[in-house]
Amino acid sequence: MKVKTEIVTLFDKTKPFQLESGSELSPVQVAYQTYGKLNSEGTNAILICHALTGNAHAAGILAEEEYDIRSNPDLLNKYSILNKGKPGWWDELIGEGKLFDTNKYFVISSNILGSCYGTTGPVSIKNIFNRSYGMNFPTVTVRDMVKLQKTLIEHLNVNKLATVAGGSLGGMQVLEWAILYPEIVNSIIPIATSAQHSPWAISLNEASRHAIKNDPKWMNGNYKTQPYDGLALARKIAMISYRSMESFEQKFSRERKDENSSKLDTENIFQIESYLNHHGDKLNQRFDANTYLYLSHAMDLHDVALNRGSLDEILGSIKVPSLSVGISSDILYPPDEQKKIASMIPDGEYAELNSLHGHDGFLIEFDQMTEIIGKFLSHNNLIR
Repeated sequence: MKVKTEIVTLFDKTKPFQLESGSELSPVQVAYQTYGKLNSEGTNAILICHALTGNAHAAGILAEEEYDIRSNPDLLNKYSILNKGKPGWWDELIGEGKLFDTNKYFVISSNILGSCYGTTGPVSIKNIFNRSYGMNFPTVTVRDMVKLQKTLIEHLNVNKLATVAGGSLGGMQVLEWAILYPEIVNSIIPIATSAQHSPWAISLNEASRHAIKNDPKWMNGNYKTQPYDGLALARKIAMISYRSMESFEQKFSRERKDENSSKLDTENIFQIESYLNHHGDKLNQRFDANTYLYLSHAMDLHDVALNRGSLDEILGSIKVPSLSVGISSDILYPPDEQKKIASMIPDGEYAELNSLHGHDGFLIEFDQMTEIIGKFLSHNNLIR
């Protein structure tokens, strides 16, 4: 299945986008991909929500180089070059005959507000001098992301969402969908996420943000070239929280880059160090440091009960079927968080991925995901 990213402008100066903070934003564009065909009633749609450094390329093969002329730098283009001919991050789950069967469902994946892959964010150009917003971009929240997604599905003539699914930051969006737009959503599948970002998760994000800000090349967000060392270190901190001790032990043990060299040679780094270095370099090639700051703050601000009532009341107000999925070895969003979410939603159920891969399990354990979520979709007969 060959795919391409579409970009649409949904708000302009005559109709600016109203943010939760009270600020206005215009113009606002959204990058998205779709798979399958929308039925005549507009009721067979599924929305897939991505995580922190993800994008709209959830499935299919990128067939050509893509561009976002309203961003500086154009990271949609960089991503498309690096990933041309490669499948999307949930390709194992989306497509003909797969979990989210495109013979049955119209599947939508959009890049979130504040990101850097075609949707308006800190890298978006704000004036005729080709300068991007940088740290002058307004604060965005998960609720803002969902409000923009709602406008997108209206643009696509979607009347009902059979389900909304996503992991991590994507799972936060999933919960907000059920609260903000209960009349549209038939079910939700929040995976490895939280209803209120925990002090543990906030502390890890803060360490990552400081890594970026302490890089002299960050220059208070006014950099012309990426603050490489800062973003690389932020990614390393995150990667440690995304996996587990057991996962690292199995994959790397205490192996060195050169097993024939002296074990006391400090220049002969461990394989785990090489792994972290690789991921720091890889993110620098495709992501933006200021974007990382904004999206990690949005995660920390996430609290479904904020300005609404108690957590019990708010999760208890969700009336649609909910499948909360935890991962046995997840140290970032432990299974207890998913169990708590499930227990507070009246029609909520809990399922667990048995995985040693930690938080990243929802991007790896596709066979288990297919079995667990498939039963949920089948049981709830979600196209109405």
